Amino acid sequence: MDVPRWLDEREDRAWRGYRRMRRLLDLELARELTQDAGLSEADYDVLSDLSETPQGRLRLRELADRMLWSRSRLSHHLTRMQQRGLVTREECADDARGSVVVLTPAGRRAIESAAPGHVAAVRRHLIDLLTPAEVDALGALTHRVVDHLGGRAPQPRHDAEL
Repeated sequence: MDVPRWLDEREDRAWRGYRRMRRLLDLELARELTQDAGLSEADYDVLSDLSETPQGRLRLRELADRMLWSRSRLSHHLTRMQQRGLVTREECADDARGSVVVLTPAGRRAIESAAPGHVAAVRRHLIDLLTPAEVDALGALTHRVVDHLGGRAPQPRHDAEL
């Protein structure tokens, strides 16, 4: 068995700081999104992903892959969003087993209403705290890690893991 390469003090400080920042930032952004727009982070992710497509539609499988969720978990969440009138589901024309998630007019209004406040919160709690060089560094490092992890097949998060 290989001997672990423990983090030195500098690396440990950076790692723990990143983890604490991520938790606090995620909590604050989620709190403000719920308070200001009545949407959960998952609602926002679904609506924003759909709103960025030309027709406001995505296959359920593709949406689940984007969110790193299991299809089952996403399907349950979409049922709740359907009950609120934010999305609908249609059968996939070229695959009877598949379904397509469609953004409704109410869903489009919800994301268009929520987006300005959410972007303002992202600015207030992260972007505006950084210098332009730090924004560039953050972009470079996040893309490097995503590219590294993206070389592997994404593993959807399962309900039991959350």
